[in-house]
Amino acid sequence: MSPAGHFPPAPTRRLPQDAVDRPLVGFTRDYADGDSVPRHSHERVQLLYATRGIMRITTDEAGFVVPPGRALWLPGAVPHVTAMQGPVAMRALFLRADAAQAGPAGVTVLAVSALLRELILAACSEPLEWDEAGRGGHLAALILDEIARAPSLPLGVPAPRDARLLRLAAALRADPARAAGMEAWAAECGASARTLTRLFRRETGMSFGRWRQMLRLSEAAALLAQGATPARAAAAVGYASASAFGAAFRAAFGTTPGAGNDLDVK
Repeated sequence: MSPAGHFPPAPTRRLPQDAVDRPLVGFTRDYADGDSVPRHSHERVQLLYATRGIMRITTDEAGFVVPPGRALWLPGAVPHVTAMQGPVAMRALFLRADAAQAGPAGVTVLAVSALLRELILAACSEPLEWDEAGRGGHLAALILDEIARAPSLPLGVPAPRDARLLRLAAALRADPARAAGMEAWAAECGASARTLTRLFRRETGMSFGRWRQMLRLSEAAALLAQGATPARAAAAVGYASASAFGAAFRAAFGTTPGAGNDLDVK
């Protein structure tokens, strides 16, 4: 990012999946813990999904934690960075513009049903130029129907751009349970509490308290997807009681933390 707060152009990565003349095509790649893909974009819409591990995907506007059971719908030409937490088995889809009309208009976290998961895996086993009148064509039709039905999940956390806010955000991502107030953060970041408060609202569209809650709930959702109990997830992200965590989680996601991988929006 430039000092003025503007992002430089992102290189376009061109893969065979970006050019093949099919409504959608699978992409399979495994990554080691700590691997990352530098900021880039693709011409086509992607449905980024992993059967194992957590993807941390950052666009110029927000950050997304994507564990198994979720997928990130990423429109074409959107710059993003992908970082891997744990060994990641990515099983993604690239969609042609006409097929992409089945999904949302913007970057969105989608819940992945058991059926959609199996369909993605099946599509990834097909050749790039699959038979449109055969199995591949049937899979694609079902996938697009499931994408259209998939619930969206409010798991994106707006990304600040000011260098002082970036330091604060990085510290909270490293330790979501940290309970420092704005005065303490101001001393650490080199700005007054009033300035940080104003910047948070201007750059994220929300208060610091609301932003921190979104970050904590997003991290908690990832922990739950990995098998953590609600009590353990609550403690890990800084909630003093399981009941307070449960109330905040339900208000954000429309379901209880105990739903785990069945996270949905009602």
